[in-house]
Amino acid sequence: MGQMYSEFLKYALGDGKELGIVLTHPYITKMMAQILEIDEDCKVMDLATGSTGFLISAMELMIERVKNKFSKNSTKTNEKIKAIKQNKLLGVEYNAEMFTLATTNMILRGDESLKIQKANTFDTLPSLYEYFKATRILLNSPFTWDENGMPFIEFGLRNMQKGWLVAIIIQDSAGSGKATKSNTKILKNHTLKASIKMPMDLFQPMAGVQTSIYIFETKIPHDFEKPVKFIDFRNDGYKRTKNTLQEISNPELRYKEIINIYKAGKNAKITKDLWDIDKNLYRRFYRF
Repeated sequence: MGQMYSEFLKYALGDGKELGIVLTHPYITKMMAQILEIDEDCKVMDLATGSTGFLISAMELMIERVKNKFSKNSTKTNEKIKAIKQNKLLGVEYNAEMFTLATTNMILRGDESLKIQKANTFDTLPSLYEYFKATRILLNSPFTWDENGMPFIEFGLRNMQKGWLVAIIIQDSAGSGKATKSNTKILKNHTLKASIKMPMDLFQPMAGVQTSIYIFETKIPHDFEKPVKFIDFRNDGYKRTKNTLQEISNPELRYKEIINIYKAGKNAKITKDLWDIDKNLYRRFYRF
């Protein structure tokens, strides 16, 4: 039912422009959750939750880990899965229509806790985050917000403890001059670990913008003397048109191996025919 509902949302929302919303594809949310190595011990938060795509990908990874660790139908497995659904996921969504779609989506997937807050992220009480204690954030902040949505990232990082991980997808312009105020705050207090440049047509037909995935480590000031890992993933194996998603060059394997490249760099085990590692991965100092 949950999978059917996610498919239904593609048609119900149309191109998303009327609501000013750009939803993230499931294969992207899954890849970002895997990059952060989300498991059953994590607590995952999304501050612009939309239809809950990120939370669902995180939940599915957690449940998969539990089932692989214990017997699939054991009492312990069922208890841990229930704990995941009740205590490990938190979403905040301001748009009333999206909030309704999000809560429905989670109900259909058996999330009985319904920890989706109908609120303006910036008006939420600090106690919400102090009590939840997120260890991961997955986020596609609104591109139309001030500074391309970077204040959402700064807010999320600020409301986490030291040493946890955040993965966000954002317009490239946010990292090259349009979000200087937020970026200054972020890098003063947190570390940019990596940037993954995504295809230009990633959000077609909803939006044609150049985006990147940024990975941050919380509460450790960015060291500008250390290089940052930059990965070029503009060729992800897909071709997107207005109505179709075409597989051109083994996208499933590419999305699996991009995680290896993020983790192991040039020592990653990858399919040589799909990558030119010297061109796809490089390190440079990040200054804006």
